[in-house]
Formats: sequence, structure tokens, C-alpha cells
Amino acid sequence: MNQPPCMVWLPADHRLMGDHGHQMPFLLLGDKYARAVKVGAQAQPVMFPLADAEQIPELLSLVDGVMLTGSPSNVHPSHFDEDVADPSLPLDLERDTLTLALVKACVHEGVPLLGVCRGFQEINVALGGTLHQRVHEVPGLMDHREPKTAPFEEQYAPSHPIRFEPGSIFETWAGGPETMVNSLHGQGINRLASGLQAMAHAPDGVVEAFAVKGARTFAYAVQFHPEWRCWETPFYAAIFEEFGRACRSRQSLRLQAADLARSRATIGA
Repeated sequence: MNQPPCMVWLPADHRLMGDHGHQMPFLLLGDKYARAVKVGAQAQPVMFPLADAEQIPELLSLVDGVMLTGSPSNVHPSHFDEDVADPSLPLDLERDTLTLALVKACVHEGVPLLGVCRGFQEINVALGGTLHQRVHEVPGLMDHREPKTAPFEEQYAPSHPIRFEPGSIFETWAGGPETMVNSLHGQGINRLASGLQAMAHAPDGVVEAFAVKGARTFAYAVQFHPEWRCWETPFYAAIFEEFGRACRSRQSLRLQAADLARSRATIGA
């Protein structure tokens, strides 16, 4: 009997799409995120369309990891007690409702968790941190946004260096104390949640990577985008390889528990 695939849950974006005044709701997942899980983590990306927060416990029991992706939308600032600074920017309250609860569940249950860009910000907000809504308007901070009219190869090209905390796992993955990363974000961390530990910073001090303190398994997030052709960049590839390794470890334990439950049910029948 073939072993079932290792599965990683990627929550969907909620977006209205259409033209000529006719828009319909869509549930979307970027190919680059799913492909990074498939190729980089050697796992099967899965979605649960219309999943709600009440279903998190039962759905987490079916998967081996969670990846919170980037998105054109921002975390709604009401979640960190602020008003919307720029009404022209997209929001996604439906995603917020699911993912902020999902973060807490993953940490509590020891489910491997990887956050990227919006996902990085979601983890910080879910655990009590706050965000700068417009990093480029904060005195002393750089403009971390991408040139939106440029080709994708330019948008996702290395943009600035980040420096790792000495001895951190990120330093191991990158093979040194500093590396170049891409930069495609308007929001960024203001106050880091107390349950998180900064692992890397940009030259202006903005947090670029963190770990969940005391996590029982892989629980890391990054502000940059390692999913972009992760197989072409050793540092990005290492992040997904380690995430995949953690997911396979959870899968092994999950399948063992399922086998034990079936054996007990058979004995009791």
C-alpha cells in the first residue's frame, strides 16, 4: 500500500473578480506558493475552500503543515487597534478570520507553520504584535515596495541585504551571517509579538524573519518571498526543505496514531 502524500494546507484569498460592473467572489491561491510546497518541500499543497475558524481542529488533523502565503491584501488594522490608513489598498476580512485563529491553533497543536509576507504579518498580529501600515512613510525606514510596473524577474530580484541573529537557524540555512533577499511589501512589523523572536533584520532595522518561541516544531516566518523559484536560490530552497522535513515528521506521527486507533477499534469490535 502506497503511503499517502504529505499535505500542507494553504488558506485561500477571497477576492472579487470581473469587469463591466459585474464581479463574482473567487477563492485564489498563487501558483508560486503551491509550487514551492510541491517542489521545495516535497509535499502536496491542499486547500479547504470556505473553511471557517470553527473547523480548524478537524481540518488540522488531516494535514501535516500549514503555509500562510503572501497576498495583494493586507491584514485589517482593526486587529491591532488602528484605523485603515489607505482605503485604496485591498483587505481580506474573511482570510483574517480564518488565519489569525489558525496561527494560534498551529502553535498550540505543534503543527509545522511557515509564514511568508502577509503570512508573516498574520502570525505577528495573531500573537499580539502590531504593524506599520505604510513602512515607507515611517521616518528612518526604507521603501520596501517592489517596482510594480517592472517584469516579475525584476520585482523578485534581490533588493537589499538582511543580517541574521548570530547562531540562528537562518544563518545556517543561508550559509553565513548575511544574505540578499527580495522585497515586495508595504506593511511591516512595528511591535514584535512577545511570543516571537526576531531572526533577521533589514539595514533599517525592520524585522525580516522570526521564530515562534518555544515551538515544538518548525514555526518560522519571513517578510521576503522565498517561494519565488525557490529551487534556484540555495537559501530559499533550504527554508522549504526544512519545512518539508518537519511536515514529514508530523505525517509519520499522524499516520502512526491513525493506525493505532484502527487497531484498537478492531480489537474492540
